[in-house]
Amino acid sequence: MSKTYNVYCDESCHLIHDGINDMVIGAIWCDQQQVKKVNCDIRDIKKKNGIAPGAELKWTKVAPVKRDVYEELIHYFFDNPWLHFRCIVIPEKDNLDHERFCQTHDDWYYKMYFDMLKGVFSSKDIYEIYIDIKDAHSNQKVKKLEEVCRNSIYDFTGESIKRIQPIRSDEVQLMQLVDVLIGAVMYQNRRFPEEHKKSDTKLRLIELIKKRSGYGLTKTTLLREDKFNIFVWRAR
Repeated sequence: MSKTYNVYCDESCHLIHDGINDMVIGAIWCDQQQVKKVNCDIRDIKKKNGIAPGAELKWTKVAPVKRDVYEELIHYFFDNPWLHFRCIVIPEKDNLDHERFCQTHDDWYYKMYFDMLKGVFSSKDIYEIYIDIKDAHSNQKVKKLEEVCRNSIYDFTGESIKRIQPIRSDEVQLMQLVDVLIGAVMYQNRRFPEEHKKSDTKLRLIELIKKRSGYGLTKTTLLREDKFNIFVWRAR
């Protein structure tokens, strides 16, 4: 019997020539029947830690005074059997040679997005995919990504991938959890200038994720790892 999953996707440092060496695209997927409860649980975690339910949790907002809420959020992810995470890490993105492969950066971007999502898809299940709105071009990106994903798995009638839809991350609790996890992976893989002082709070959260996942966050995990799956992409 097939299941329907909601898949929440986000990306970090996806623009080329932005001065940051790597890029991460990631997603959390959850049984659709559990989504409402999970979102309520995350709101409750916020309330318990003195954070307004409508306030947005993001990796860029991590600070010492908010460390407890982020730690509890991470523990919640690893303790909840309905939640699964996968991301693709692209190191040294400035070295990409799109001309050699007769493609634009956008063409390559959609390929990477699909490479991340294909590790989520199962042929027997149904998926509704939600992507964080980044800019005015989000609807155009969604249509292209939907086309790429459906064609790649021969889902020409939309029976497996029901929809890909842009949403606002501040309105969906699960999307905020995706932001935190890909932010942590990004931070661990990022090459900072020598004079840069890293955030002690962020480093502590990264160590917690390493401990709970059993992975160092810089290498590809086992292909069948379905709790915290990382794929480090290498250009051919």
